[in-house]
Amino acid sequence: MTGEPAPRGPSAVRVQLAARVRQGRSRVRTAFVPVLQAVVAAGGAYAISYHLLGHTAPFFAPVSAWIALGFTADRDLRRVAELAVGVAIGVGLGDLVVHGIGTGPWQVALVLAGAALLARFLDRGPMLTTQAGVQAIVIVGLPAVGAAGGPVGRWTDALVGGLVALAVAALTPSDPRRRPRAQGRAAVEELAGMLRLLARGLRARSAPDVEDALIRGRASQPALDEWQDAARAARDLARVSPGSRRHRTELAWVGQSAVRVDRAVRNARVLARRSLATVEAEPPHDLGAVADAVDRAALAADALAAALATGAEPLRSREELLRLAAELDPFTLTPDDWQAQSLVLLIRSLVVDLLEASGVDARTARETLPEL
Repeated sequence: MTGEPAPRGPSAVRVQLAARVRQGRSRVRTAFVPVLQAVVAAGGAYAISYHLLGHTAPFFAPVSAWIALGFTADRDLRRVAELAVGVAIGVGLGDLVVHGIGTGPWQVALVLAGAALLARFLDRGPMLTTQAGVQAIVIVGLPAVGAAGGPVGRWTDALVGGLVALAVAALTPSDPRRRPRAQGRAAVEELAGMLRLLARGLRARSAPDVEDALIRGRASQPALDEWQDAARAARDLARVSPGSRRHRTELAWVGQSAVRVDRAVRNARVLARRSLATVEAEPPHDLGAVADAVDRAALAADALAAALATGAEPLRSREELLRLAAELDPFTLTPDDWQAQSLVLLIRSLVVDLLEASGVDARTARETLPEL
């Protein structure tokens, strides 16, 4: 249980749908070039097997290329090679079993055991073993699919697809920072949009706007999760890939920022829930100063998103947040209004999280706040 109110009415559906569309567009932008490369590789592998090898239905050539490359830009050569070799082992053993002893339940079990054990002998990578087993089962279980080119025709198709995938991966080296940068920008922009909507609701004392801000904050969780997953995968790649090790410092910072922005979004949701009760309270409260503070936090989040997208030092975001933090005295901003003061206290927590996400250490971030 989160304690958050359930979405209500068409406004909630509209906000959630808009968030899904924004996040979907971000995923498409990130995946467009890798997908295009994999599509070209799959088509090229099919053409090589069809025209050069004379195979009438080279099904496993594009399958191998697509599996090895995938749809993300995280294409470490070792990973691509693991997948390509795994597919080739499975298809090759399956071809031999089908042409030697036929197909059936015990043949499936036999080829799976052989493919998995051979893959484990060749390499420690789990992806190689998984793909070897899956492709062996496909070949023996569906022996008529794409059978052409003799006893090892489908194996040569898989080999062609794997080699094409390796060539594409080698000729188009990927930057492990690209995906975390893009997803970091998308996630922080979701937070900035939520804060702007919340500031508008506070300024106008509009409960629907505040509720929409809360719904948008809740809908941003998939973007935050994807960012943390991408940052974790990029850090893992940087540990094992010589070409990526020079990026370890930035990737570590991006990973820490992802965790801290997630905390900031959670605090922003708490702020929105508390704001909803305040804007609905009677007599009405003057929340202009609170709205201004939230607007400034949104501007700082926008600057942080821009810095994350390029890998630049988030100086502008940091400076704006430090100025804002120094002014967050609830007794000065909202004198004689304990409900508005409670909102300022929540903004203080949000700003500390954003300061840490922008590279300020936790102690400095807290000490910047006025003493209570």
